[in-house]
Amino acid sequence: MHWPNGIEQPGGLRSQFSHVIDVAPTILEATGLPEPTMVNGVQQSPMEGTSMLYSFNEADAPERHDLQYFEMFANRGIYYKGWSAVTKHRTPWVMVGGKLPAFDDDVWELYDGTDYSQARNLVAERPEMLVKLQQLWLIEATKYNVLPMDDRTSERLVPEMAGRPTLIRGDSQLFFPGMGRLSENSVVSVKNKSFSVTAEVDVPDGGVEGVIIAQGGRFGGWCVYTKNGKAKFVYNVLGIQEFTTESDEPIPAGTHQIRMEFGYDGGGLAKGGDVTLYYDGTPVGTGRVGATQPMIFSADETTDIGYESGTTVTPDYTARDSRFTGKINWVQLDLGKDDHDHFIDPDERLRIAMARQ
Repeated sequence: MHWPNGIEQPGGLRSQFSHVIDVAPTILEATGLPEPTMVNGVQQSPMEGTSMLYSFNEADAPERHDLQYFEMFANRGIYYKGWSAVTKHRTPWVMVGGKLPAFDDDVWELYDGTDYSQARNLVAERPEMLVKLQQLWLIEATKYNVLPMDDRTSERLVPEMAGRPTLIRGDSQLFFPGMGRLSENSVVSVKNKSFSVTAEVDVPDGGVEGVIIAQGGRFGGWCVYTKNGKAKFVYNVLGIQEFTTESDEPIPAGTHQIRMEFGYDGGGLAKGGDVTLYYDGTPVGTGRVGATQPMIFSADETTDIGYESGTTVTPDYTARDSRFTGKINWVQLDLGKDDHDHFIDPDERLRIAMARQ
Protein backbone atom coordinates (compact mmCIF):
# COMPACT_ATOMS: atom_id res chain seq x y z
CA MET A 1 0.00 0.00 0.00
CA HIS A 2 1.25 3.49 -0.82
CA TRP A 3 -0.59 6.41 0.79
CA PRO A 4 1.75 9.07 2.19
CA ASN A 5 -1.08 11.12 3.71
CA GLY A 6 -2.83 8.17 5.25
CA ILE A 7 -0.17 5.71 6.38
CA GLU A 8 1.98 6.82 9.29
CA GLN A 9 4.56 4.02 9.03
CA PRO A 10 5.89 3.61 5.48
CA GLY A 11 7.29 0.12 4.92
CA GLY A 12 5.43 -1.40 7.85
CA LEU A 13 4.28 -5.01 7.81
CA ARG A 14 0.76 -6.28 8.55
CA SER A 15 -0.19 -9.89 9.26
CA GLN A 16 -3.99 -9.63 9.35
CA PHE A 17 -5.63 -11.86 6.74
CA SER A 18 -6.81 -10.10 3.60
CA HIS A 19 -8.11 -11.22 0.23
CA VAL A 20 -8.51 -9.60 -3.20
CA ILE A 21 -12.18 -8.89 -2.42
CA ASP A 22 -10.94 -6.48 0.27
CA VAL A 23 -9.31 -4.08 -2.19
CA ALA A 24 -12.46 -2.27 -3.37
CA PRO A 25 -13.90 -1.76 0.15
CA THR A 26 -10.50 -0.41 1.26
CA ILE A 27 -10.40 2.16 -1.55
CA LEU A 28 -13.99 3.24 -0.90
CA GLU A 29 -13.35 3.76 2.81
CA ALA A 30 -10.05 5.56 2.19
CA THR A 31 -11.71 7.98 -0.24
CA GLY A 32 -14.84 8.41 1.85
CA LEU A 33 -17.10 7.11 -0.92
CA PRO A 34 -20.21 5.02 -0.31
CA GLU A 35 -20.52 1.56 -1.78
CA PRO A 36 -22.50 1.86 -5.03
CA THR A 37 -25.95 0.28 -5.01
CA MET A 38 -26.56 0.91 -8.72
CA VAL A 39 -24.11 0.95 -11.67
CA ASN A 40 -25.32 1.86 -15.16
CA GLY A 41 -28.85 1.04 -14.11
CA VAL A 42 -27.94 -2.38 -12.71
CA GLN A 43 -28.57 -3.04 -9.03
CA GLN A 44 -25.40 -4.24 -7.30
CA SER A 45 -24.96 -7.09 -4.86
CA PRO A 46 -23.36 -6.02 -1.57
CA MET A 47 -19.57 -6.23 -1.56
CA GLU A 48 -18.36 -9.24 0.37
CA GLY A 49 -14.91 -7.95 1.33
CA THR A 50 -13.63 -6.18 4.43
CA SER A 51 -11.77 -2.89 4.30
CA MET A 52 -8.11 -3.18 5.32
CA LEU A 53 -8.00 0.46 6.43
CA TYR A 54 -8.29 -0.48 10.10
CA SER A 55 -4.82 -2.04 10.01
CA PHE A 56 -2.97 0.79 8.26
CA ASN A 57 -2.02 2.66 11.42
CA GLU A 58 -2.61 -0.09 13.96
CA ALA A 59 -0.30 -3.02 13.32
CA ASP A 60 -1.74 -5.12 16.13
CA ALA A 61 -5.41 -4.47 15.41
CA PRO A 62 -7.55 -7.60 15.75
CA GLU A 63 -8.18 -9.30 12.44
CA ARG A 64 -11.54 -8.40 10.92
CA HIS A 65 -11.56 -10.64 7.84
CA ASP A 66 -11.29 -13.92 9.72
CA LEU A 67 -13.34 -16.22 7.49
CA GLN A 68 -12.91 -16.80 3.74
CA TYR A 69 -13.92 -19.70 1.52
CA PHE A 70 -12.23 -20.62 -1.81
CA GLU A 71 -13.39 -22.74 -4.75
CA MET A 72 -12.02 -23.07 -8.27
CA PHE A 73 -12.45 -26.04 -10.62
CA ALA A 74 -13.86 -27.86 -7.55
CA ASN A 75 -10.61 -27.31 -5.65
CA ARG A 76 -11.69 -26.06 -2.24
CA GLY A 77 -10.24 -24.22 0.70
CA ILE A 78 -11.20 -22.16 3.70
CA TYR A 79 -9.42 -19.77 6.05
CA TYR A 80 -10.67 -19.24 9.60
CA LYS A 81 -8.84 -17.32 12.33
CA GLY A 82 -5.37 -18.47 11.32
CA TRP A 83 -6.33 -22.00 10.27
CA SER A 84 -6.52 -23.20 6.67
CA ALA A 85 -8.11 -26.34 5.25
CA VAL A 86 -7.61 -27.19 1.57
CA THR A 87 -8.30 -30.01 -0.85
CA LYS A 88 -7.25 -30.47 -4.46
CA HIS A 89 -9.81 -32.02 -6.80
CA ARG A 90 -8.12 -31.42 -10.15
CA THR A 91 -5.18 -29.65 -11.80
CA PRO A 92 -6.81 -26.66 -13.57
CA TRP A 93 -4.51 -26.62 -16.61
CA VAL A 94 -4.96 -30.35 -17.32
CA MET A 95 -8.07 -29.91 -19.43
CA VAL A 96 -8.48 -33.34 -20.99
CA GLY A 97 -7.86 -36.95 -19.95
CA GLY A 98 -7.72 -38.59 -16.55
CA LYS A 99 -10.53 -39.66 -14.24
CA LEU A 100 -11.68 -37.30 -11.54
CA PRO A 101 -12.39 -38.63 -8.04
CA ALA A 102 -15.75 -38.22 -6.35
CA PHE A 103 -15.97 -35.05 -4.25
CA ASP A 104 -16.21 -37.15 -1.08
CA ASP A 105 -12.94 -38.89 -1.99
CA ASP A 106 -10.92 -35.66 -2.14
CA VAL A 107 -8.23 -35.59 0.56
CA TRP A 108 -8.30 -32.57 2.87
CA GLU A 109 -5.23 -31.02 4.49
CA LEU A 110 -5.01 -28.77 7.55
CA TYR A 111 -2.49 -26.03 8.36
CA ASP A 112 -2.13 -23.43 11.08
CA GLY A 113 -1.38 -19.74 10.65
CA THR A 114 2.34 -20.01 11.40
CA ASP A 115 2.94 -22.46 8.54
CA TYR A 116 2.92 -20.00 5.63
CA SER A 117 4.30 -22.53 3.12
CA GLN A 118 1.77 -25.18 4.23
CA ALA A 119 4.52 -27.72 4.78
CA ARG A 120 3.13 -29.56 7.85
CA ASN A 121 -0.26 -31.19 7.52
CA LEU A 122 -1.98 -31.27 10.94
CA VAL A 123 -4.98 -33.45 10.07
CA ALA A 124 -3.81 -36.36 12.22
CA GLU A 125 -3.16 -34.09 15.22
CA ARG A 126 -6.25 -31.87 15.00
CA PRO A 127 -9.02 -33.86 13.25
CA GLU A 128 -11.72 -31.93 15.12
CA MET A 129 -10.44 -28.66 13.65
CA LEU A 130 -10.61 -30.09 10.13
CA VAL A 131 -14.22 -31.15 10.67
CA LYS A 132 -15.06 -27.65 11.93
CA LEU A 133 -13.48 -26.00 8.89
CA GLN A 134 -15.19 -28.42 6.49
CA GLN A 135 -18.53 -27.50 8.05
CA LEU A 136 -17.71 -23.81 7.72
CA TRP A 137 -16.84 -24.33 4.06
CA LEU A 138 -20.23 -25.91 3.42
CA ILE A 139 -21.99 -23.02 5.14
CA GLU A 140 -20.07 -20.42 3.13
CA ALA A 141 -20.47 -22.39 -0.11
CA THR A 142 -24.22 -22.48 0.42
CA LYS A 143 -24.33 -18.79 1.28
CA TYR A 144 -22.37 -17.73 -1.82
CA ASN A 145 -23.98 -20.09 -4.36
CA VAL A 146 -21.04 -22.44 -4.86
CA LEU A 147 -23.32 -25.45 -4.50
CA PRO A 148 -24.09 -27.64 -6.30
CA MET A 149 -20.49 -28.13 -7.37
CA ASP A 150 -19.77 -28.93 -10.98
CA ASP A 151 -16.36 -30.29 -12.01
CA ARG A 152 -17.08 -30.52 -15.74
CA THR A 153 -14.83 -28.43 -18.00
CA SER A 154 -15.79 -28.53 -21.66
CA GLU A 155 -19.53 -28.46 -20.98
CA ARG A 156 -19.15 -25.41 -18.79
CA LEU A 157 -16.73 -23.55 -21.05
CA VAL A 158 -17.99 -24.39 -24.57
CA PRO A 159 -21.60 -23.30 -25.12
CA GLU A 160 -22.12 -25.61 -28.09
CA MET A 161 -21.32 -28.69 -25.99
CA ALA A 162 -23.73 -27.65 -23.26
CA GLY A 163 -26.49 -26.54 -25.62
CA ARG A 164 -26.35 -22.92 -24.47
CA PRO A 165 -27.02 -20.05 -26.89
CA THR A 166 -24.00 -18.26 -28.35
CA LEU A 167 -23.50 -14.63 -29.36
CA ILE A 168 -21.60 -15.50 -32.54
CA ARG A 169 -22.60 -17.85 -35.33
CA GLY A 170 -20.94 -18.76 -38.59
CA ASP A 171 -17.32 -19.34 -39.52
CA SER A 172 -16.15 -15.83 -40.41
CA GLN A 173 -15.90 -12.50 -38.60
CA LEU A 174 -14.79 -9.06 -39.73
CA PHE A 175 -13.08 -6.55 -37.43
CA PHE A 176 -12.10 -2.92 -37.85
CA PRO A 177 -9.41 -0.74 -36.18
CA GLY A 178 -10.29 0.55 -32.76
CA MET A 179 -12.40 -2.45 -31.83
CA GLY A 180 -11.22 -3.87 -28.54
CA ARG A 181 -12.09 -5.42 -25.20
CA LEU A 182 -14.15 -8.03 -27.07
CA SER A 183 -15.01 -10.83 -24.67
CA GLU A 184 -14.17 -14.37 -25.70
CA ASN A 185 -17.80 -15.34 -26.26
CA SER A 186 -18.24 -12.47 -28.72
CA VAL A 187 -15.55 -13.78 -31.09
CA VAL A 188 -15.80 -16.94 -33.21
CA SER A 189 -13.90 -19.73 -31.47
CA VAL A 190 -10.63 -20.84 -33.06
CA LYS A 191 -10.05 -23.68 -30.63
CA ASN A 192 -9.46 -27.22 -31.89
CA LYS A 193 -9.74 -26.22 -35.54
CA SER A 194 -7.91 -24.62 -38.43
CA PHE A 195 -8.24 -20.88 -38.86
CA SER A 196 -6.79 -17.95 -40.77
CA VAL A 197 -6.38 -14.24 -40.12
CA THR A 198 -6.20 -11.78 -43.02
CA ALA A 199 -5.54 -8.07 -42.49
CA GLU A 200 -5.29 -5.24 -44.99
CA VAL A 201 -2.77 -2.72 -43.69
CA ASP A 202 -1.06 0.44 -44.86
CA VAL A 203 2.66 0.37 -44.06
CA PRO A 204 4.54 3.68 -43.89
CA ASP A 205 8.06 4.21 -45.16
CA GLY A 206 10.51 2.98 -42.56
CA GLY A 207 8.49 -0.07 -41.50
CA VAL A 208 5.78 -0.85 -39.02
CA GLU A 209 5.43 -2.15 -35.46
CA GLY A 210 2.65 -3.36 -33.23
CA VAL A 211 -0.35 -5.62 -32.86
CA ILE A 212 -2.75 -6.36 -35.69
CA ILE A 213 -5.05 -8.66 -33.70
CA ALA A 214 -4.57 -10.29 -30.30
CA GLN A 215 -6.77 -12.64 -28.31
CA GLY A 216 -6.11 -13.64 -24.72
CA GLY A 217 -3.07 -12.62 -22.73
CA ARG A 218 -0.10 -13.74 -20.72
CA PHE A 219 -1.69 -17.00 -19.60
CA GLY A 220 -3.00 -18.13 -22.96
CA GLY A 221 -3.83 -16.66 -26.34
CA TRP A 222 -2.57 -15.82 -29.81
CA CYS A 223 -1.52 -12.74 -31.71
CA VAL A 224 -0.67 -11.57 -35.24
CA TYR A 225 1.68 -8.61 -34.95
CA THR A 226 4.72 -6.94 -36.45
CA LYS A 227 8.19 -6.63 -34.99
CA ASN A 228 11.12 -4.88 -36.69
CA GLY A 229 8.89 -4.51 -39.71
CA LYS A 230 8.24 -8.27 -40.05
CA ALA A 231 4.92 -10.09 -39.58
CA LYS A 232 4.84 -12.55 -36.68
CA PHE A 233 2.38 -15.02 -35.19
CA VAL A 234 2.61 -16.31 -31.65
CA TYR A 235 0.51 -18.93 -29.86
CA ASN A 236 0.79 -18.97 -26.07
CA VAL A 237 -0.35 -22.12 -24.24
CA LEU A 238 -1.30 -21.28 -20.63
CA GLY A 239 1.77 -19.11 -20.19
CA ILE A 240 3.85 -22.31 -20.18
CA GLN A 241 4.69 -22.78 -23.86
CA GLU A 242 5.07 -20.17 -26.58
CA PHE A 243 5.28 -20.97 -30.29
CA THR A 244 6.40 -18.21 -32.65
CA THR A 245 6.46 -17.94 -36.45
CA GLU A 246 8.24 -14.99 -38.10
CA SER A 247 8.23 -13.88 -41.72
CA ASP A 248 11.47 -14.00 -43.65
CA GLU A 249 11.32 -10.39 -44.76
CA PRO A 250 9.83 -7.04 -43.69
CA ILE A 251 6.46 -5.89 -45.00
CA PRO A 252 7.08 -3.44 -47.88
CA ALA A 253 5.74 0.10 -47.66
CA GLY A 254 2.27 0.57 -49.09
CA THR A 255 -1.04 -1.26 -48.85
CA HIS A 256 -0.76 -5.01 -48.36
CA GLN A 257 -2.63 -8.05 -47.11
CA ILE A 258 -0.99 -9.85 -44.21
CA ARG A 259 -2.31 -13.36 -43.74
CA MET A 260 -1.70 -16.10 -41.20
CA GLU A 261 -2.98 -19.63 -41.79
CA PHE A 262 -3.04 -22.23 -39.01
CA GLY A 263 -3.64 -25.82 -40.13
CA TYR A 264 -4.88 -27.85 -37.16
CA ASP A 265 -3.52 -31.39 -36.87
CA GLY A 266 -6.88 -32.82 -35.79
CA GLY A 267 -7.34 -36.11 -33.99
CA GLY A 268 -8.69 -34.65 -30.76
CA LEU A 269 -8.50 -31.63 -28.50
CA ALA A 270 -5.49 -29.39 -27.82
CA LYS A 271 -3.44 -30.63 -30.78
CA GLY A 272 -0.88 -28.54 -32.64
CA GLY A 273 -0.65 -27.44 -36.24
CA ASP A 274 1.38 -25.81 -38.99
CA VAL A 275 1.59 -22.04 -39.55
CA THR A 276 2.16 -20.18 -42.81
CA LEU A 277 2.51 -16.42 -43.21
CA TYR A 278 1.70 -14.60 -46.47
CA TYR A 279 2.15 -11.14 -47.95
CA ASP A 280 -0.42 -10.53 -50.70
CA GLY A 281 -0.81 -14.27 -51.23
CA THR A 282 2.92 -15.03 -51.37
CA PRO A 283 4.33 -17.27 -48.59
CA VAL A 284 6.95 -15.51 -46.49
CA GLY A 285 7.37 -17.76 -43.45
CA THR A 286 6.41 -21.10 -41.90
CA GLY A 287 6.36 -22.45 -38.39
CA ARG A 288 4.89 -24.97 -36.03
CA VAL A 289 2.57 -24.79 -32.99
CA GLY A 290 3.16 -27.81 -30.78
CA ALA A 291 -0.04 -27.62 -28.73
CA THR A 292 -3.13 -25.44 -28.33
CA GLN A 293 -5.66 -24.56 -25.65
CA PRO A 294 -8.82 -26.61 -26.05
CA MET A 295 -11.47 -24.78 -24.01
CA ILE A 296 -10.82 -21.18 -23.03
CA PHE A 297 -8.04 -18.60 -23.21
CA SER A 298 -9.05 -16.39 -20.29
CA ALA A 299 -11.98 -15.32 -18.16
CA ASP A 300 -11.10 -11.64 -18.42
CA GLU A 301 -8.56 -11.08 -21.23
CA THR A 302 -10.12 -9.98 -24.51
CA THR A 303 -9.64 -9.57 -28.27
CA ASP A 304 -8.18 -6.26 -29.50
CA ILE A 305 -7.58 -4.84 -32.98
CA GLY A 306 -4.51 -2.66 -33.47
CA TYR A 307 -3.32 -2.86 -29.86
CA GLU A 308 -3.50 -5.06 -26.76
CA SER A 309 -5.35 -3.74 -23.75
CA GLY A 310 -4.55 -6.30 -21.04
CA THR A 311 -1.54 -8.46 -20.33
CA THR A 312 0.31 -9.28 -23.53
CA VAL A 313 0.22 -12.67 -25.26
CA THR A 314 4.01 -12.48 -25.65
CA PRO A 315 6.79 -10.52 -23.91
CA ASP A 316 7.95 -9.51 -27.40
CA TYR A 317 6.06 -6.24 -26.80
CA THR A 318 4.32 -4.42 -23.95
CA ALA A 319 0.80 -3.04 -23.66
CA ARG A 320 2.29 0.44 -23.90
CA ASP A 321 4.09 -0.12 -27.22
CA SER A 322 1.58 -2.59 -28.67
CA ARG A 323 -0.31 -0.03 -30.77
CA PHE A 324 0.06 -0.60 -34.51
CA THR A 325 2.12 2.20 -36.08
CA GLY A 326 0.66 1.82 -39.56
CA LYS A 327 -3.00 1.81 -40.55
CA ILE A 328 -5.32 -1.19 -40.34
CA ASN A 329 -8.18 -1.13 -42.84
CA TRP A 330 -9.81 -4.40 -41.74
CA VAL A 331 -9.05 -7.77 -40.18
CA GLN A 332 -10.92 -10.94 -41.11
CA LEU A 333 -10.98 -14.14 -39.05
CA ASP A 334 -12.01 -17.33 -40.87
CA LEU A 335 -12.47 -20.82 -39.45
CA GLY A 336 -11.51 -24.08 -41.09
CA LYS A 337 -11.08 -22.65 -44.56
CA ASP A 338 -8.36 -23.52 -47.05
CA ASP A 339 -9.19 -22.05 -50.46
CA HIS A 340 -5.56 -22.33 -51.62
CA ASP A 341 -5.73 -18.69 -52.69
CA HIS A 342 -4.33 -16.97 -49.57
CA PHE A 343 -5.55 -13.59 -50.82
CA ILE A 344 -8.90 -11.87 -50.40
CA ASP A 345 -9.72 -10.01 -53.62
CA PRO A 346 -10.92 -6.44 -52.84
CA ASP A 347 -13.44 -6.50 -55.70
CA GLU A 348 -14.85 -9.79 -54.45
CA ARG A 349 -15.18 -8.33 -50.95
CA LEU A 350 -17.19 -5.44 -52.40
CA ARG A 351 -19.40 -7.77 -54.41
CA ILE A 352 -20.21 -9.87 -51.35
CA ALA A 353 -20.88 -6.75 -49.27
CA MET A 354 -23.29 -5.38 -51.89
CA ALA A 355 -25.07 -8.75 -52.15
CA ARG A 356 -25.82 -8.61 -48.43
CA GLN A 357 -27.52 -5.22 -48.58
